[in-house]
Amino acid sequence: MTLHINEAEVRATLTMSMALEAVEEISRKQSTGEVVVHPRRRFELPGGGFFHYMAAADYAGGHIAMKQYTYSRGKVRFLVPLYAMQTGELLAMIEADYMGQLRTGAATGVATKYLARQDARIAAVIGSGGQARTQLEAIAAVRKLDAVRVYGRNQERREKFASEMSARLHLEIAPVATSAEAVRGADIVVTATTTSQPVVFGADLAHGVHINAIGANHANKRELDEEAVASADVIVVDSIEQSRQEAGDLIIAFKGDEACWTGVKRLSEVVAGKVPGRSSDSELTLFKSNGIASWDLAVATKVYALAKERGLGRTLPFWNGEG
Repeated sequence: MTLHINEAEVRATLTMSMALEAVEEISRKQSTGEVVVHPRRRFELPGGGFFHYMAAADYAGGHIAMKQYTYSRGKVRFLVPLYAMQTGELLAMIEADYMGQLRTGAATGVATKYLARQDARIAAVIGSGGQARTQLEAIAAVRKLDAVRVYGRNQERREKFASEMSARLHLEIAPVATSAEAVRGADIVVTATTTSQPVVFGADLAHGVHINAIGANHANKRELDEEAVASADVIVVDSIEQSRQEAGDLIIAFKGDEACWTGVKRLSEVVAGKVPGRSSDSELTLFKSNGIASWDLAVATKVYALAKERGLGRTLPFWNGEG
């Protein structure tokens, strides 16, 4: 029988610490070839909407997952079907908005763990939506932060973000009036916006900063200017194949120069120790995240196991109840 797990049940089961562990573990598997990822594909829909889909298979763990989601009229709907590899059974249909926010935040947390300076204490968050919240939560889980500065275009939203996240994480979080004010002097910068134009500029970046750029995933959109990308001593991505298709931050900055891609590293190989990440405190490191299906697979298997254990969800009688 297939288990339907809704958003509320995902929120009741999945924590950031679980997501961090799951993403780090599956990254190691990905580096060995035990996990295979199919990059995101899109259909453009009438009226400016999109249908997106991506998939991953964990041959060691025995599960396959696909994430599929629509964007239409300003609303996004996420769904992750989870399959048993050995039997082909559809184990679960998981509503995946919050799960996606948590796994994306967790990936930033893993990247920050391996790429940011050990003494990083000041963080800048550009963006004040739901994704920015899980980004900061993950960063705070892997580095002992002393202060955070947040900038978002809407003053009321950034002030609310600062107030609520300060109480939640017990951190000093200050809303600021510009992205430059947030970024200057920061040890860790995260961009979680919907902009198509740069919000972080190389001229404002401190030596030794680590950047997590997670908002733009279209070839013609970017959050970082060319100087910011050119300043990076180490560039790490989740998937080089997917980045070549949709990492506008890199595509625009590289200007079609294939040589620029030769030095780009995969997060999975950094996590597994197969390639070096940061080698000195003075280096500027950049993690360009587009989001890959292995992360969805990793957290989906956790959510499914916990839902079964706790008696959550409801069964859906597909194929006459034969699985």
